[in-house]
Amino acid sequence: MNQPFYKIWGLNPDLIPPTSYTIGIDTEDMIRKKVAEAGQFKILKVKLGLDTDKMIIDTIRSVTDVPLCADVNQGWKNKEEALEMAHWLHERNVVFLEQPMPKEMIDDIAWLTEHSPIPTIADEGCQRLVDVPKLKDIYSGINIKLMKCTGMREAKQMAELARALDMKVMLGCMTETSCAISAAAQLAPLVDWADLDGALLIANDIYSGMTVEDGRCILPQRPGIGIVKNNL
Repeated sequence: MNQPFYKIWGLNPDLIPPTSYTIGIDTEDMIRKKVAEAGQFKILKVKLGLDTDKMIIDTIRSVTDVPLCADVNQGWKNKEEALEMAHWLHERNVVFLEQPMPKEMIDDIAWLTEHSPIPTIADEGCQRLVDVPKLKDIYSGINIKLMKCTGMREAKQMAELARALDMKVMLGCMTETSCAISAAAQLAPLVDWADLDGALLIANDIYSGMTVEDGRCILPQRPGIGIVKNNL
């Protein structure tokens, strides 16, 4: 068909949400430096899950007021303390909690989701299409990663099923080249939140494809996923 996948699927690239940019667990000085380097991004993803959580958020809030999303990486083990943190983060413009507790703690996660002022998103708790219906009423939404779900076809099915179940949808990534990122980006008009910064975190990207301008994902106007190989 000689068309980009988003056109084949009838998706509108103007609907792609701004991509987040990841701020890892670090010292106060390094966190301030990383936030300054991420000045073009309209939303930041913050890694949490240790006893430094409040320090990290307070440090970021000392230099920027952009919305944040919190990736806890299964780090919280007590539902009451998790709920207390959810309220504390909500007051500081954190818009959702990604995998706040270990994926095995299903009942506790469901309780947290019911009481939390901000949505909970399954990451480690969501792998494939078959997982999605099991997660309704456990989480508010799901994080879809091509590296976990086998590729674009199943990722699209996961997004559509989650929508049908009235769940939120996030599109994530690993640390990947523009090959995988550009493939995932074709689906980005379907989601509430995009976390497609993987290729920005490496220095040896052998492909060019999706780009980020002023925090927004710009899809290439080439067929398929739209990548070309770089001459390194």
